[in-house]
Amino acid sequence: MSIQQLPSRDKLSESLTWDLTTIFKNDAAFEAAYQSVQAQLPMLEKPDQPFTTASQLLMTIKQTLAIFRQLETVYVYASMKNDQDTTNATYQGYQAKVDALAAEVSAAAAFLEPAILAIPVAQLTDWLTKTPDLADYSHFIRTITDSRAHVLSGHEEALLAAAGDIFGAASQTFSVLDNSDLQFPDVTDETGQTLQLSDGVYSQLLQSTDRTVRQQAFTALYTTYDQFKNTFATTLATEIKGHNYLAQVHHYNSARQAALAPKAIPESVYTTLVDQVNQHLPLLHRYTELRKKQLKLSELHMFDLYTPLLGKPALTYTYEQAQATAKKALAILGPDYAQQVTHIFNNRLIDVCENQGKRSGAYSGGAYDTNPFILLNWQDDLNNLYTLVHETGHSVHSALTRQNQKYVYGDYPIFVAEIASTTNENLLTEYLLQTQTDPKVQAYLLNYYLDGFKGTVFRQTQFAEFEHAMHEAAADGQPLTAAFMSKQYAAINARYYGPAVVNDSQIALEWARIPHFYMNYYVYQYATGFAAATTLAKGITMKQPGALTHYLDYLKAGSSAYPIDIMQQAGVDMTSAAYLKRAFTVFEERLNQLETLLTKLN
Repeated sequence: MSIQQLPSRDKLSESLTWDLTTIFKNDAAFEAAYQSVQAQLPMLEKPDQPFTTASQLLMTIKQTLAIFRQLETVYVYASMKNDQDTTNATYQGYQAKVDALAAEVSAAAAFLEPAILAIPVAQLTDWLTKTPDLADYSHFIRTITDSRAHVLSGHEEALLAAAGDIFGAASQTFSVLDNSDLQFPDVTDETGQTLQLSDGVYSQLLQSTDRTVRQQAFTALYTTYDQFKNTFATTLATEIKGHNYLAQVHHYNSARQAALAPKAIPESVYTTLVDQVNQHLPLLHRYTELRKKQLKLSELHMFDLYTPLLGKPALTYTYEQAQATAKKALAILGPDYAQQVTHIFNNRLIDVCENQGKRSGAYSGGAYDTNPFILLNWQDDLNNLYTLVHETGHSVHSALTRQNQKYVYGDYPIFVAEIASTTNENLLTEYLLQTQTDPKVQAYLLNYYLDGFKGTVFRQTQFAEFEHAMHEAAADGQPLTAAFMSKQYAAINARYYGPAVVNDSQIALEWARIPHFYMNYYVYQYATGFAAATTLAKGITMKQPGALTHYLDYLKAGSSAYPIDIMQQAGVDMTSAAYLKRAFTVFEERLNQLETLLTKLN
């Protein structure tokens, strides 16, 4: 029997690939833009004297941001070219070049923050009051002055910035190893077809109704990671040590404080999340008990946590069907939002199919002066419909921000980004539950929602606990060996999933395959974002006065204020536990609904 191989990049239909010529017509145009950024670096040399006039400060800020704006465009082109085929040596080289260029630009611009902090407070306040053009940058300046205690001298900041690609080397090594160099074995699906195992294929096989297939895929994947566990431990330990070092030299108490402080996110937001999730672990344990009972298993293993409770999935979607469904589900957000979605779907802004060497997973990317692009690794299932809706949320957020904010505020922090994407997921769930009347389909959708909640709130908080524990251990001098990290991960995993689940030995290695551990306190924001999105989606679907307007205003706000303030204006106070409790209430309500439906169907 022939083995089903992933297609090479050149075998894909052009209509299902993203069109990066809208960024640069060809690689030669990219090279020219790259050289242009390099040529402008001398413009960012540190002034010999402190700023003496508002106009001088304004000119320097504009020059600095203009170079970063150009850098972003060349960076996203190179990174997306590399992501579409990480085995392509040309685009590997482009990625390395733009990584180095980003470090050069950061080093050249490192003088700016210390120079602004050197301006007497009264003088700076006077300039902002009397110079309207400079006042446009007041929040940008505030983000610098608020971190006064943590900014080093211009020379010291330049040295650290110049080492940016060195600090990023562990993450880059992980990416190359995980996406390009790992060779996974062939596996067999429930039809007897032999498949080349990949991240996308693995996620599909874990949903198989054939338990042998699920176990085979699980074992094959982790057998591969086990062979390289010491290498992965080295890359992750190096990344964590880098986080701790940079936090220490910038006078933060911890890497977590350093990661949250630039966006003025209180550490209590993080600790409240962990506390609330742990308080509500009995709900997750109840759900795993239901899964064990419904699947009629004497032992529930980690590879049993993703297969549908009612057997073969009741809903499948081709890519075209998923686009149509997404448009209907998001229509509640109004005609302007719908127009943005149509533009994304109809103009080759999505790279759809999995191919050899393509980066795993999915994301929305782009720069201020480009379209918002989406990378997918499409499979015909409900999960990929949700992924499409999720990434579309990011892309529309990007489009609305760029259309309504100047470059200085034309991006947004991850903390608010995940709220836009998961609000879309919640709206899709509501739409499907309202339009699918078959009890089996409704049960499947409830099952899917609960699995999504498990994966987004419970699992991402589990990741956050592990991430923080490893940072603390490294700070205390504990060697982060593969054995140590596996032991800690297995313990946290067992606590989260409870007594109904066998804590398979392989799952202790899950830390080795999670790219988000290289993103410095990133994962918790998936959980906070999902919970906040629950509140926003509920207001929109119930047509509460002002809910939609406030939501769209949030999407347009970019980084014009701190994220906590933006979300408060949208109607969600993320400094309290209330929004988390509301999310767990929804989880419990839908768990009750599923239990009732399964009782009737069994």
